[in-house]
Parts: sequence; C-alpha cells; structure tokens
Amino acid sequence: MPRLAVIGGTGFYDVASATLKEKRVVDTKYGAVEVSFYMADGEEFAFIPRHGAGHTCAPHRVNYRANIMALKQIGVERIIGVCSVGSLRKEIEPGDFVLVDQFLDFTKSRPSTFFDEEGCVVHTNVTEPYCQDMRECMAEVMHRKHRLHYKGTYVCAEGPRFETAAEIRMFAALGGDVVGMTGVPECVLARELGMCYACVAVATNYAAGIGHETISHGEVVEEMEKLGAALQDYVIRCLSVIPEKRGCGCKSACH
Repeated sequence: MPRLAVIGGTGFYDVASATLKEKRVVDTKYGAVEVSFYMADGEEFAFIPRHGAGHTCAPHRVNYRANIMALKQIGVERIIGVCSVGSLRKEIEPGDFVLVDQFLDFTKSRPSTFFDEEGCVVHTNVTEPYCQDMRECMAEVMHRKHRLHYKGTYVCAEGPRFETAAEIRMFAALGGDVVGMTGVPECVLARELGMCYACVAVATNYAAGIGHETISHGEVVEEMEKLGAALQDYVIRCLSVIPEKRGCGCKSACH
C-alpha cells in the first residue's frame, strides 16, 4: 500500500507523468471513495480527485471526511494537497506556486472534524497546520519555470460563490495571501488522523477587486490547464524526495 497520496482539484485529473496501476473503491463510514494508484519514479502514490470525476462536486459539498479516511484506511501517511487559489497580493502573480504555512478558516457549513460524537472531546494542535518536514522537502525541489513562494496564509472561503471585493480587502488586511475554497477542513482532518499534510497552492488569477473586474470558473480552469503539466511534474518530484521515516509531530497532535 502507498505511504504517499495526492489530492487534487481542477487541472490535476490526468497524471501524465505517472503510470496508472489500478483504481479501487474504498468504503468508509462517511461514504465510498474511488482511489487511483499510480507509479512514478519508482514511488507508488494514491490519488483522489477532490471534486470527483469530471469536477461534479462543488467545494462546499466535497466529502472531505470520506476522502481523508479512505487514504488513512489504505495506509497513507503523507498527503500533498493541490489547490487552485486567487492571489491577494500583487507579488503573488498568476502562475506562481505557494507552499502555504498557515490558514484562516471562513467556511460555514461543512463537517470539519471526525470528533463530533457525543462524549468525544478531543483537541487538535494546529499551531503549525501543515507538516514542516514535508514543506522543507518540497521547498528544496527545483521549480523551474514557475516561481515558488515558500510560505503564505491560505484563506478558505465557503463558496461556491466567489468573494466580494470587500471580503478580499478584509482577507488581505487580516494577513491572508491567497484565497480558495477547498483547503479547509482537508488539512485539519488529516492532522486529526495523525497524517502529514502539505499544500501547494497555485495562483490562477488575482482575487476580486485586485485584477480585472470579473472572475469566472472558466478562467480558473483555463489557467490550471496551462499549468497542469508543470504542476504535475513538480508534485511528483516532491513525492520522490519525501523520506520514508517521519520525524515530525503530526501523528501525535490530538489530545
């Protein structure tokens, strides 16, 4: 079973630089998840398209708990999340990659924890919500044509609507660097199950009020298609440098 996994969104469905071994449906208490198993550079990894095949599930309806639990059940220890985002800063340009190190959570209705049963009181340490060991490994990977920002705060909005210009100004004033709709609770759920999680956010556009007047999903898809090959190449090279032994504290973050 693979120790590594990738969860991707728009533009990361077809992993061209890897060989598909099999697809398998994994049943969890939260629902069934189809997981693809790939081999690249001698490393096996699992892959889940976050929005389902054909991008049929909106961000606020993604079954985040089922996705993370499915990976846990097959033995995955470390996850790279790939998220498309809008930039809140002029210096983070469309096409740039960001290894996010913090988040601000503005989600509203999505289930956000595995510990929601009566009498179950568990608190999870998310002072550093993304695995520092993974981030350090990923920061060392050559990123070639695309600029890589080594840190950034990810603002997670509920969606599926895009943000207002006023919200974007608020997010930026609070210290946000990029905004998306899928990064939370994915990273928190992984931490709750003792799994390492790192996120590479891909800026597809400037957020509302920073760039041009309108933002569309088609614009995001078009930009991700342009970046798809380079993004896949970067992520797969990241997988190859992540060591087998874990020395971080992710697996003991719940109390």
